[in-house]
Amino acid sequence: MRFTGAVLAGGRSRRFGQDKARYRWRGRPLMGWVLESLAAAEERFIVSGRAYPEFGLPVHPDLLPDADSLSGIHSALHHARHDWVAVAACDLPYLVPEYWAYLLERAQRTHGGAVVAEGPSGWIEPLAALYRRELESEAARMIERGDFFLRRLVDAAEAEIVPWSELRPRFGERLFLNANRLEDLLSAADEQASG
Repeated sequence: MRFTGAVLAGGRSRRFGQDKARYRWRGRPLMGWVLESLAAAEERFIVSGRAYPEFGLPVHPDLLPDADSLSGIHSALHHARHDWVAVAACDLPYLVPEYWAYLLERAQRTHGGAVVAEGPSGWIEPLAALYRRELESEAARMIERGDFFLRRLVDAAEAEIVPWSELRPRFGERLFLNANRLEDLLSAADEQASG
């Protein structure tokens, strides 16, 4: 199934202390790992207010800014050419192509407007999810009324939620490890070295 891959890199990386999209981890920038996970996408781009020429992909700014990650999702849906859009945060280096393939299989069978994974804590992972492009107008309405809570977009989409119990055995415990702080990555590397 054809799909668009969009990586969100619009955060300020305050807790990380530097532009985490460019932080080199295991030989490549964090965003490079996420982009590699989306290699099967027929179209890929980055959503950010910064330029990232080193990745050789189009970069689109938020069209309706100041709504946190919802601004990024809205921009991704607006610019996408395909009906299904894989949206990923730039700080999820354990995402793999097989993860997106698994979600795309579910997308082919769902009547909802999104396929969203449940994480290990039981919370959903809206920044490692598939959205139908048609949700752009709902995202815009939410931004206009000042409602930036991603769960409400997922609910409005009548999303299919993929349980963690299905994902963990296939993709491992670290699948959704996100690098909010440098220590998050360093501790993950330590665990892997000792494991």
